[in-house]
Amino acid sequence: MNNHTSMAPKRQKSRSDRVNEYVKSPEKQKKLYKKTLWLVVVSQIFGGAGLAAGLTVGALLAQDMLGSDSLSGLPAALFTLGSAAAALMVGRLSQRFGRRVGLATGFIAGGAGATGVVLAALWDQIALLFVSLLIYGAGTATNLQARYAGTDLALPNQRAKAISTALVFTTIGAVAGPNLVEPTGHMATSIGLPALSGPFILAAAAYLIAGLVLLLFLRPDPFIVAKAIDEEKSLNKGAQVKDGKSLQAKVDASRPESSHNRKGLIVGATVMVLTQIVMVGIMVMTPVHMKQHGHGLGDAGLVIGIHIAFMYLPSLLTGVLVDKLGRTFMSYASGVTLLLAGLTAAFAPGESMGLLIVALALLGLGWNFGLISGTAAIIDSTTPKVRAKTQGTVDVLIALAGASGGALSGMVMAGVGYSMLSLAGGLMSLLLIPVVAWSWRKNSTSHSEKG
Repeated sequence: MNNHTSMAPKRQKSRSDRVNEYVKSPEKQKKLYKKTLWLVVVSQIFGGAGLAAGLTVGALLAQDMLGSDSLSGLPAALFTLGSAAAALMVGRLSQRFGRRVGLATGFIAGGAGATGVVLAALWDQIALLFVSLLIYGAGTATNLQARYAGTDLALPNQRAKAISTALVFTTIGAVAGPNLVEPTGHMATSIGLPALSGPFILAAAAYLIAGLVLLLFLRPDPFIVAKAIDEEKSLNKGAQVKDGKSLQAKVDASRPESSHNRKGLIVGATVMVLTQIVMVGIMVMTPVHMKQHGHGLGDAGLVIGIHIAFMYLPSLLTGVLVDKLGRTFMSYASGVTLLLAGLTAAFAPGESMGLLIVALALLGLGWNFGLISGTAAIIDSTTPKVRAKTQGTVDVLIALAGASGGALSGMVMAGVGYSMLSLAGGLMSLLLIPVVAWSWRKNSTSHSEKG
């Protein structure tokens, strides 16, 4: 018993020593940053496949099991609700235990949910299907939150690029997932399962692989190292004040300690929430609008496919622009691009495939600008003391914004039509400009006062 007890502190000390090695070595921090980014890329490829494969057939599976169209939209609502709850959970787990535990738990939960969907289809259990779809939403939230992990050890001028790297590789899985629907359906029927459960088998495997990759290889945890670096800086600042070596350190220490920049958080969250509402609202009604004007499923699929490509593929370039030109400029660019998307969609003839493609491409690009600039603003405005928890809370708002945009868009289109819906979305995006300008003016005022 005594031997076992004496070994525990040694193990703890060993883990602490490993973290301290990175705290004191910028070179090791740089290597861990690169390693983390590659692990996030791998997890995003699998996570994107898990997300897209399940979402492609979720409504069809519910329709098939229920024998009715009336509740076929419920899977999307359950994904979103589960995603919102999981975003909160993953954020808090990451804050307390690190990214490795938080993200791995979220992905594994998503895999468990996908497995539950397969069993529900096999046993024809509606209640199990709905509960499993709710849990499956954890994968969606985790896939989005993984973009933060690559930024924990990034320098301020690398953060947007790190975010964009994660996003662009999500595209690989997101494109592969829907294209594997038919092969996985054949595989499912070959082993006695319903064809529509096949994509969820893929989703279960993809999410579990993503979770295990992070759980096994994300060591040392970049977020724990980032927190240790932040604590070391605070201790050094305190030592400078005690020794009387730095007048500026004394001035800084006399100010109230804050773990976040409130204005930056408001702007970052507003940018992401508004872009999500506008993007989802116009996107989900475009196939309905196209059907009303005689377009087939193939045409709608092409338009939405191009839209998704513009949501993710420009990310690497967007990340560079956000780091070089600034968060504020790219937030403005997001608002203007979404306005152009709304105007193009509103005034394009319903029969014009070309103009609808342009409108939806601009819609995806505007969303991309907003997500990356908003995410970077959130990271800039928080310290490791509260960063992961705050990121989880913001992602809850994004998930709920998407659900609201989707729900309200149907009612607006039924009432005033697709053109007015698109026009309203475009005009709503202009709210980004005064919000960002307010923050810029406030920051300029505070800087001039300090000067």
